[in-house]
Amino acid sequence: MKEASFYEKKKNLTVQCHLCNHNCTIQDGGRGICRVRENKEGTLYSLNYGKAISANVDPIEKKPFFHFMPGSRAFSFATVGCNFKCLFCQNWDISQSPKDKSEPIIGENLSPQDLVKLAIDQECESIAYTYTEPTIFYEYGIETMELALKKKLKNVWVTNGYTSKEVLKSLKGKMHAANVDLKAFTEKFYNEICGAKLKPVLENLVLYKKLGIWLEVTTLLIPGENDSASELKEMAKFIKEELGAETPWHVTAFYPAYKMLDKEPTPSDTLLKAREIGLGEGLKYVYTGNIPGLKGESTYCPKCETEIVDRVGFSVKRMDKKGKCKKCGEKIDGVW
Repeated sequence: MKEASFYEKKKNLTVQCHLCNHNCTIQDGGRGICRVRENKEGTLYSLNYGKAISANVDPIEKKPFFHFMPGSRAFSFATVGCNFKCLFCQNWDISQSPKDKSEPIIGENLSPQDLVKLAIDQECESIAYTYTEPTIFYEYGIETMELALKKKLKNVWVTNGYTSKEVLKSLKGKMHAANVDLKAFTEKFYNEICGAKLKPVLENLVLYKKLGIWLEVTTLLIPGENDSASELKEMAKFIKEELGAETPWHVTAFYPAYKMLDKEPTPSDTLLKAREIGLGEGLKYVYTGNIPGLKGESTYCPKCETEIVDRVGFSVKRMDKKGKCKKCGEKIDGVW
C-alpha cells in the first residue's frame, strides 16, 4: 500500500478522492468506484501500487498510436481496477477486479525501477500505461514516468479520459502522448453502459491539446448503440472543431465480450462508413481497426494522397522522409 495522491480529509474519518471525475466520497473502511483506493482511518491508500497484473512488449500501433513513433515498440503494463464499468470491456477480467474487499489485489511485484529496466532491456522506445485505466494506478504510474524520462523513454497513456483536471495538469511534461477512448457522443451511453458521464471526457480532450500532449482518439463502434450516421458526424465535427483536423480518429470494430455477448460484431461496412464521415467532416486521418486488411489502416499524405505508412494489422512499413511526404514534402502531423 501507498498513501494516495489527490484526496482531502473530511469529518468523521471520511475522505474525498479527486483522482478522477467521480470525486468519490469514501467512508472509513470503504473503497472508491475503482475498488483499488481504500480509506483506512481517514487516510486514503492506493492498494495496487507496485502490482503489475500485465506487462508486455507491444507494437505502438496496438495501443493504437499511428502518428506517434510509428513502427516502434512500447513496454506496456497495468494493474487491476478501473473507474468505468463498461458492459463491453474486453479486459474485464482485470479491469473489474477485485469485485469486492474479500478479493486480494493481485499482480506481480514490479517496482517502477523494474518496469523501466525491462523496457530498456527489451529495446522499447516508450512505456505505455494501458490495458486498464492508468488514472487508477497514478502513484505507481507517475513514479515510473519520472524514471522513464531520466532514461529518455517516452510515456504514453491509453485512457478513458476521466482523469481529474488537476491530475491531468500534473502530467504535463511527463506524458508525451495519449489515446483517449471517446466511447460515444451521448450522456445516455456513458451513464447506462459505462457508469460515467460524457461531459468531463470532452473537456479533458480539449485540455490534452492545450497541455501539448499528442492526442489520438478511438471509438469502438457497437451496432445499434453508438454507430448511427448522425452520432458519428457529431463526433467527427467535435474532433475537427475542438481538437483540430490533425487529430487521428480510430474507428474500431466491436466483438461480443463481458456483458454484451448478445450483440453482433461490427460489420466492416460500418467502419468504412464512419471513416467516410470523418474524412467528409474535414479530418485528415481516420483509421479503421480490429479488422486487419480493411481499407483505412494506412496513412496517406493529406495533400497529395501518397502513401506514407503501409499497415496491415501490426505489420508496418514506413515510407516517410523524417515525418514528411517523400513526394510533395508535406509535413505529416505527429511525432516521427
